[in-house]
Amino acid sequence: MQTPDDMEPPKVDLYHEKQVKELCALHALNNLFQDKKAFSKKDLDEICLNLSPECFINPHRSLLGFGNYDVNVLMAAVQTKECETIWFDKRKDIRCLSPDNIFGFILNTPSDYKWGFFHLPFKRKHWISFRKIGDAYYNLDSKLESPELIGDDNLLLDYLQSELHEGDKELLLVVSKDIASSGLWKHAYNNLENGQLNSVHKTEANDNEVSNGKENSTSKPVLQSIDDL
Repeated sequence: MQTPDDMEPPKVDLYHEKQVKELCALHALNNLFQDKKAFSKKDLDEICLNLSPECFINPHRSLLGFGNYDVNVLMAAVQTKECETIWFDKRKDIRCLSPDNIFGFILNTPSDYKWGFFHLPFKRKHWISFRKIGDAYYNLDSKLESPELIGDDNLLLDYLQSELHEGDKELLLVVSKDIASSGLWKHAYNNLENGQLNSVHKTEANDNEVSNGKENSTSKPVLQSIDDL
């Protein structure tokens, strides 16, 4: 199997927003949809107000309104693009996922809080998007100087599994509304043999056969609010 070091970087056009202030949720969304006009700060601020119109201090962004949008804002933004977010239960084997049916991935990870050159003794959260562009997946982290090549489906899943094993990290799947309702973002398992999962896609024909192996999921996960940086 090829590794990122062995692969010749494919010639593809990539859009990559770099970190500005506390707007990583905005950058993650625009990088995910590969469009600098997908969302603006004004768009996300309006979503905050729509989510909590009666609150004097909006709970979905930073106190001073500089960013730090929480997961509810991100989920609502994704829905305006005819997509849904699905929370991945990291207790599961990540190879239950079917990457070909997933539009993109968003990782929420702890991040050091800095004031100038000083690291303050508490953590914030940072949004990172991953997307297949051309024939390979890329890490589109806004803190990177440029997108980082990951590789094929297997390399992506290995990468994400490794990330989820380190610290307090959470993974969101971004899928089309049709995929969310059909459940085709995951494999349905029909047996487990020699440590390898033999899987088939969920269809009406095999619903009864695999019903004991289904994973409970929802296109609108209930998550605690998590800030970004």
